[in-house]
Amino acid sequence: MSSQQHQHWMQQALALARKAELAGEVPVGAVIVKDNTLLAEGWNQPISTHDASSHAEIVALRAAGKKLNNYRLVDTVLYVTLEPCAMCVGAMLHARVGTVVFGASEPRSGALGGAFNLLTANRHNHCFNVVSGVLGAESAALLQQFFQARR
Repeated sequence: MSSQQHQHWMQQALALARKAELAGEVPVGAVIVKDNTLLAEGWNQPISTHDASSHAEIVALRAAGKKLNNYRLVDTVLYVTLEPCAMCVGAMLHARVGTVVFGASEPRSGALGGAFNLLTANRHNHCFNVVSGVLGAESAALLQQFFQARR
């Protein structure tokens, strides 16, 4: 996909992050695309669902699996505004996502290079491509504003 397409889909993920923020959740949004067509979307919902696993990526992965009637999401691109955590990277590996594109890095818990990189283990029977920093400044600003307002 082109840089312009990455930016387009990341804008969609940012819109979902804003939706999460309006609901009082940490503003993270995700979309899953196949053949440059929207397949599924998600935003952070752990507070409202009382479910620690309801990260934007997991919500989107679940929706995509239901839509395809298959947990394997081969040849998909997952866009997320914040670098995924270990739980989400694990789910992406199991789902066989093709590419992950993220906005802001997460130095405390990011599992694609921020805090550590789960893809370097070389023990996985699947791996995916990673594109980082797409609309990263916008994604980071949204998160910073959210947490500053809470302090």
